[in-house]
Amino acid sequence: MLQVKERDGLQEAAKFLKFPNVLAITGVRRCGKSIFSLLVAQNIAKNYGYLNFFDERLIGFKAEDFEKLEQAFLELIGEPDLIILDEVQEVPGWELFVSRLRRTKKVIITGSNSTLLSGELSTYLTGRHLDITLWPYSFSEKIGSKPNTFSIREIAETRKKYQAYLQEGGFPEVEKFGKEIIKIIYQDIINKDCLRRYTIREEEAFRRLSHYLLSNYSSEFTYSKLSKILEIKDQHTVANYVGYLKDSFLLLVLERYSPKLKQQIIAPKKVYAADHALGNFVGFGVSRNIGRIFENIVLVELVRRKKEVYYYKDHQQREVDFVVKEGKVKQLIQVCYDITNIKTKERELDGLTRASRQLRCNDLLVITNDYESIEGKVRFIPLWKWLLQ
Repeated sequence: MLQVKERDGLQEAAKFLKFPNVLAITGVRRCGKSIFSLLVAQNIAKNYGYLNFFDERLIGFKAEDFEKLEQAFLELIGEPDLIILDEVQEVPGWELFVSRLRRTKKVIITGSNSTLLSGELSTYLTGRHLDITLWPYSFSEKIGSKPNTFSIREIAETRKKYQAYLQEGGFPEVEKFGKEIIKIIYQDIINKDCLRRYTIREEEAFRRLSHYLLSNYSSEFTYSKLSKILEIKDQHTVANYVGYLKDSFLLLVLERYSPKLKQQIIAPKKVYAADHALGNFVGFGVSRNIGRIFENIVLVELVRRKKEVYYYKDHQQREVDFVVKEGKVKQLIQVCYDITNIKTKERELDGLTRASRQLRCNDLLVITNDYESIEGKVRFIPLWKWLLQ
């Protein structure tokens, strides 16, 4: 049986739905959106209705059928004070129904596409909605509880769970079905959330592109380079394909930081997987690299914490993995698995300290495997401990 874990954001969601409102939960397929919705409902509703539009028995469901749905809820459970519409974007015209419902009821809608709240819905709701993006389990969500004192025993137990997290990633179903489920999730995202949703004709080219990017997660790319490597003539087509993968939450794309918007747009971008397990078990052609896994985990965690993030390179190609911006540059982060090598440490610190002067930021962090220290302005912290902060 799949263990239901407490998720971050539950209290915020429950508080928002004290009164009739719409909560929109988006995120990559099979990251736990349905369970999250049910947990919220159980906390705040006496009587709620639930319908999953990925159920094959609902193929052909139309906007005019929503009235029948309301009648069915009344007959089965009475008057619900909350309704959950799971993967509701499968039904054209659903926005009007949700807009009408929210006048008297609490509504939760979920979707595996970041454009769920775009277009007409945002106009209909006129700001009366909360949008939550859910990701696969964070490390703290996966282990269920944080150490209280960091005693020797607690550290040992936590690091054991941490090694499992590095191997398995955060998709909830891995705990029940094993790591092979990740490939199935990936195929569902490609086939249902991309190829079918956007009616992509060049299926093979799209599959090659997604495999290439996942195989090279934590790496730079340009649309022109992708076009040449994958023999896709039109760069605009490549850009659209990458956009579809982003909208399905399979990939995250990071811009290079520059105070000049034009430079930011034309600079190479970096690609990351929604969960490092996707890169480990779906990508191919590149040997497993623990450094890239670390970098991917840090980026997803920063996004989960709702940070505005970029990467940085100066004119001599010295790189800082992550620039965290809050109005101005707030923090600079390097990710380095093994900092014990003197040359490696010097290289990482050189890029960090030079960027510190150029970007006028003194909050400098290096995330490592197990090294912890404070040296001048630079703080070193192990990844597992940073993830629990």
